[in-house]
Amino acid sequence: MIAGREDEFYYLEGPKSRWREFVFTLKVVREFITAFRRLHFVGPCITVFGSARFSADHIYYKLSEEIGKSLTDIGFAVMTGGGPGIMEGSNKGAFERKGISVGAEILLPHEQKPNPFLHATAKFQYFFVRKFLLFKYSYGFIVLPGGFGTMDELFEALTLIQTKKIKDFPVVVMGTEFYRPLIALLEHMSKEQTIDKSDLDLVLFTDSIPEAMEHIQKHSIERFKLKKKSKALSYLGESSFSTEQ
Repeated sequence: MIAGREDEFYYLEGPKSRWREFVFTLKVVREFITAFRRLHFVGPCITVFGSARFSADHIYYKLSEEIGKSLTDIGFAVMTGGGPGIMEGSNKGAFERKGISVGAEILLPHEQKPNPFLHATAKFQYFFVRKFLLFKYSYGFIVLPGGFGTMDELFEALTLIQTKKIKDFPVVVMGTEFYRPLIALLEHMSKEQTIDKSDLDLVLFTDSIPEAMEHIQKHSIERFKLKKKSKALSYLGESSFSTEQ
């Protein structure tokens, strides 16, 4: 058997034996089921994406804290990748506002500890499972400055909305100076007709937290309504979500 973190690397190298492919499939299914049980009772979430590399004194970290607080104020749980940087700032804002703060932690070769501002954490070995769950439980997405991983998450969200695989939940990108080249790229894509001009409306670029919250309220709360939390069933070994600190 292939151990832990080498597992995904091994299976992405190419076709394996039927038995190994079957075992891999079972591992993926188990990871999905474990995460479903862990996140099912969190309630409506907004997922915040951004770099893990910003320190607590950085302007973008501080911005993420305020975003976490503001999302709590309008009734959302805050979900992130559960790590440091932007993720920690957003979780911290929600946690200290006594809102619900959740992390979806990816297990990496270089250990990344979960931040200390989480009421619940789901751990993932496989990126695609983690990303699926982040999208599944979210009523919208806020994207702050980040790197490859953040771009991957942003463009997958936009692709899923564009292709009608998920509802057109709000996508807000904050840090307009940082993302100026991205704005230019999207406009160039539209000009070259690789995306429709209407696709530019799928994302809001802003530096204003009130504008971001208004956009989320209009395009998520009012348009799609909030679903009530599912009730835990004790006979299935489930427990209600708690924010006790």
